[in-house]
Amino acid sequence: MLRLTTLATGLLLSANALALSLADLTQSDASSGLKDALSQGAQIAVKQLGKPGGFSNNEDVRIELPGKLGKAAQTMKMMGMGAQVDELEASMNKAAEAAVPQAQAILLDAVKKMTVTDAKGILAGGDDSATQYLNKSSRAEIRAKFLPIVKQATDKVGVAKQYNAFAGQAAAFGVVDAKSANVENYVTEQALDGLFKMIAEQEASLRENPAGAATSLAKKVFGAL
Repeated sequence: MLRLTTLATGLLLSANALALSLADLTQSDASSGLKDALSQGAQIAVKQLGKPGGFSNNEDVRIELPGKLGKAAQTMKMMGMGAQVDELEASMNKAAEAAVPQAQAILLDAVKKMTVTDAKGILAGGDDSATQYLNKSSRAEIRAKFLPIVKQATDKVGVAKQYNAFAGQAAAFGVVDAKSANVENYVTEQALDGLFKMIAEQEASLRENPAGAATSLAKKVFGAL
């Protein structure tokens, strides 16, 4: 009985020792572990989206015509003009898939530039606070990289010019928002939204299952949240 009691006490003490809180981590460890996890999440998101079908085969991020243009597209399909709509939507998703790999270096650079103060704010923030940091710190630079790639891809599709003519008029009447007034801007913003959505999913996954982190330091940090 004494041995069993001693064993149980030892196991309990061991468990308590492993149950770290953020207060038990050094600022350096907390910052480095978070950087490891963010780098991992960004790379996985880019890999998932930056391949054929990365957008088009994923219902969560697939790019379709916006708002009332999307409703008009359904009418066009019923009128036998579905091939043109399909061509445009396929080109939108292919353009996003071609652009996404350009984001990786920018995202990893944003992670490297993260300060200890940034890390503190992220670790004390909400469930997607790390993703929000990346969105805020890198979105504009990624947008600038995406836009010419998307434009080059969509310019090859004749119906894209029709989209721009129609969407420009539609925006003037408030049918679509200004961001959707031309196809390259619309696809770029949708690609950015999809990218950060996938990064957020990676962050949520690591918060729920720290064992899935690629480094021991990241495991320790997310295990303490």
